[in-house]
Amino acid sequence: MITDRLRRVLRAARPRMPRTTRGKRRALQAAMVLSVLGLLPSAWVYVTTDGRVRTVDNAPSAPVAVVFGAGLRPDGEPTQWLAHRLDAAAELYHSGRVRALLVTGDNSTEDYNEPDSMRRYLVEHDVPADRIVADYAGFNTWNSCARAASVFGVSEALLVTQDFHIRRALALCEAAGIDAHGVAVPEWRSPVWVFSGLREMAGAVTAVYQAAFTPSPTFPGPRDTGLDEILSES
Repeated sequence: MITDRLRRVLRAARPRMPRTTRGKRRALQAAMVLSVLGLLPSAWVYVTTDGRVRTVDNAPSAPVAVVFGAGLRPDGEPTQWLAHRLDAAAELYHSGRVRALLVTGDNSTEDYNEPDSMRRYLVEHDVPADRIVADYAGFNTWNSCARAASVFGVSEALLVTQDFHIRRALALCEAAGIDAHGVAVPEWRSPVWVFSGLREMAGAVTAVYQAAFTPSPTFPGPRDTGLDEILSES
């Protein structure tokens, strides 16, 4: 009896396609409206960042490059994608386009430290350690942008991240008060790249809220003067 009752409940809860022409038309219209609404945040991110995405070769000069974290391997070294971001940042520094680097990532546990791993990688690629400042509370894109502005005093920067992520980073850093250009790091079009692109569509929805309401970062302070000291010496 319980099995039969459960079967009837599931059958009643199963979505049914409209049977009439009018019902089908309404269902199609509803689907189209939902699709448009779902794409609006991504369209906003694209439109608001138009003309500000560059490459390493044609990026303008700026006081600092902000490098976003992208995960660590089990051995604590940067993932391939993060290494590519750091390679681009090192090239920006060596070419004289930036005078300092802000590496921002996750250090929420003692055994996971993105910023220190990023710093080591850059030093191994001949970037002076005294030109690198670390943000240990860059838990996501908004936290990184908001803290870059409010904690580290960044008002103008180049943002370094993968091409699928660069526009959202630009939109959020602009909302945080940073005059920025994005340096898009190209990646091989793998299934992971496709997944990340789809994830960005969902991330755009959150970005609209963050840009509109500019919530405080998870850890809002205190003020860090490390970048100020580097730039004052340059």
